[in-house]
Amino acid sequence: MPVQSHRPPEQDRGSTVSMTSTVTGLPERYRPLDQVGPDEQTETGVIQTWRAKDRILNRDVAVRVHTPAGPAAHAWITRALTAGGLATPALAMVYDASEGSGDPQSPGGAAYVVNEWIDGVPLSERLAEGPLPEREVRTVLRRLADGVAEAHRVGLAVGGLTPENVVLRPNGLVGLRGVPAASGTIDGDVAALGALLEVCLTGLRPGEAEPRPLHGPSDLVALARRARSTEPGQALSSVAAMAAILAERPRGRTATGGGRDRSEHQRADRHRLDGQRIDHPGADGHAAEAPVRLSPDTLPPVPPLRPPGSGDTVIAPVASAGDTVDARSVVPTGGAYAGSRAEPSDDFAFEPLPGDLYTGPPTGSAGPDDEEDGARRHRLLVVGLPLLALLVVIGLAWWVGTSLLSVAGSVDEGSTPSISVPTAGASGEDDAPAGPSTSIQGAEVFDPEGDGQPENDGDVPLTYDGDPATTWSTVTYRGSAAFGNLKSGLGIVYDLGSAQSLAGVTVTTPRPGATVEIRTADSPAGNLDGFDPAVSGTLEETTDLRFDEPVEARYVLLWITGLVEDGDGFVGEIGEVTVQAAG
Repeated sequence: MPVQSHRPPEQDRGSTVSMTSTVTGLPERYRPLDQVGPDEQTETGVIQTWRAKDRILNRDVAVRVHTPAGPAAHAWITRALTAGGLATPALAMVYDASEGSGDPQSPGGAAYVVNEWIDGVPLSERLAEGPLPEREVRTVLRRLADGVAEAHRVGLAVGGLTPENVVLRPNGLVGLRGVPAASGTIDGDVAALGALLEVCLTGLRPGEAEPRPLHGPSDLVALARRARSTEPGQALSSVAAMAAILAERPRGRTATGGGRDRSEHQRADRHRLDGQRIDHPGADGHAAEAPVRLSPDTLPPVPPLRPPGSGDTVIAPVASAGDTVDARSVVPTGGAYAGSRAEPSDDFAFEPLPGDLYTGPPTGSAGPDDEEDGARRHRLLVVGLPLLALLVVIGLAWWVGTSLLSVAGSVDEGSTPSISVPTAGASGEDDAPAGPSTSIQGAEVFDPEGDGQPENDGDVPLTYDGDPATTWSTVTYRGSAAFGNLKSGLGIVYDLGSAQSLAGVTVTTPRPGATVEIRTADSPAGNLDGFDPAVSGTLEETTDLRFDEPVEARYVLLWITGLVEDGDGFVGEIGEVTVQAAG
């Protein structure tokens, strides 16, 4: 197979010959471009990694070639086929794999695994600049641990967890190249993640003495040591446990100023409660005295009253005699009860307040005219307020009746009132702007509440083949449009290959009337809660379900919640699904 070398012309010709001889036997579909990384020596041979071009899908891929081919590569290819069933953004997807015939001169004679090509900055280059910030450490390790845990759930040890293979993607995600490695163990993956956590905390500085002192948040330091420990009772149980710990919010710190933690503030509070002296300067520059603690039986002191003086308000003696005030000694200044009190004793005498603060009579009771005025005002309030409320009610009733008669008259004359109801998912000015359609890499039926029976799974690719006339449909349900009351819904999960900014989904169907939801996720999920709802609506022949704002996601779930009546029951049918990128 002719191979075009993309190396500069000043390099020697031996490298081109090496490239040609190494990749001989690959299918014509993959055109090698450059070798990536050093050779990987294994117990069964040598693995070389090449960046290549997939001629059919016109995309870059990573092709790893095992020499020799044939039975020597059988174990590695078997592990690669297991990895092909994974779909997580943290691990490079496996697109193709072949054990090969061992004949390097014939196409397909080489043993190879084709992986997703991950663009980004290798973690080793980033760590050469120094340790990662705490928040970034937690995010990178948690996402990587989530992906490795998915592989462990199907019994696959990933291997190859080194800073050189971990890539920081431009969109903030993380990915592991070369999945799976030639060999590996589940315990080895746990220890390797612990080593990655350590190096993220210390950085990679060439020439610095080993081992580097491990420092950073105490919970991360303890987690790294547990992951690398081999002592019984100390080692971390699984990668899933590591991911769960990293997902927890850091504890042991509060948002107090001055770098003081909660325990310091608690100790300071105890000092204050114990009545100890706090050696902090007061307002006058001297140390503040500790508060005096009173006995539980001691009543709080009553502050003394100021004696009347120049410019002070004169306090009536009745108000300052003792701790309480005799209500009978206070003269009402007006109203129906003005003057209705017992006569004060000779021990008390009212003094007029200065200015206009007190205008009532100093002693005595109100006259007959005052009593008549108070009674008149009281009757006016009792009678006037209900009448006012009645008038308000009559006015509102008249206004509502007039409005209804006006609307009814307009209907009788042939004009129908127009009411605008926004449709969920319809395109509007506030929706996320749509860009070009994204490429769907794969799809499968999503039926978490089903009984395991297929739902025309083989027809799912017809929903994104570009032809709306070819369709996929559910099986027929009887008794109810809600899937015969057997489950809440059924859907199709579309894999876009990588996380992208999305604006919405367009759905065509030959059977309008079904109700659907569009949900998104960054990683595959086994239940509906793993997908975030984005928009919902009722399907017409062509329906644009636009998001309110762009959504960053790799997986898009078309979740059908209501079916359409057919002659024999209820079904849902999808002709074409198109996912629009954000404009």
